[in-house]
Amino acid sequence: MKYKVLIAGKNNSVIDSFFAQMDNEFEAMTTSNRYDDIDRHLNYFKPDAFVFGIYNESRESVNQIINARYRLADAHVPVILVGSKEECDEVEKLAANLASLTLYRPLAASRIAEEITRFLDRRRAGAADDNRQEKEAAKKAQDRKSTADALNASGLITASRKDDTLRRHVLVVDDNSMMLKLIKEYLHDDYDVATAVSGTIALKFLERRTTDLILLDYEMPGQNGPAVLEQLRASDTTRNIPVVFLTGVTETKRIQEALRLKPQSYLLKPVDRGKLLSTIAKLIG
Repeated sequence: MKYKVLIAGKNNSVIDSFFAQMDNEFEAMTTSNRYDDIDRHLNYFKPDAFVFGIYNESRESVNQIINARYRLADAHVPVILVGSKEECDEVEKLAANLASLTLYRPLAASRIAEEITRFLDRRRAGAADDNRQEKEAAKKAQDRKSTADALNASGLITASRKDDTLRRHVLVVDDNSMMLKLIKEYLHDDYDVATAVSGTIALKFLERRTTDLILLDYEMPGQNGPAVLEQLRASDTTRNIPVVFLTGVTETKRIQEALRLKPQSYLLKPVDRGKLLSTIAKLIG
């Protein structure tokens, strides 16, 4: 079975190689860099990967791909960059963690096919494992609920114990509405989810309500993640709430700075659904 790849960018030699030299390995389709075109092709073609063939791309062109990153993540379609090291590095500077795989040219078509196939094979195997873990977690949750319902019906648990059987609550704080929508979609089957587009709104929410865990964007305008975490730790009512940073930062030094603030964990953007669920499950069940 061939993998499907959706291709954009100005690198015509890369595009041509998918149709002329790699047609035995891939079913390929081209698209523009426009968000609407990418969205339509994702719905129609349902690709396994999005390939951005870079060659003298304008800043506007790159920004259009960056704008589509959360739509691609929502469709579980990884981004693969193909181009010179200099141009790929420039794209990564503009959007850290955009690409799941980067291939530097000059590279033979056979090698590109080999690397992409190997990557997608590993990804498919990992997705199967994630699905298995999610099913196991869902079964455990259902077993706990069935046990709790039985105890409740028999009158063997108190009102306070009944509260423990309610779904856990997660507060997601991010200034990007697409990210909020994506994470809420990932979590709504297993958790009650509230969202906030700023640290200020999140702190006001916590004055009235409580939550079991906070997913907190590390870099936001106004009050950024570290500033919000400081305030959370300074309050008796919120200091023990587990906090997971969401960050597009990939530099080791910056990650170490984030970890010095002692969040319970951190996740790189675009957020992987399996990693998100397993991280939350480890912290609050």
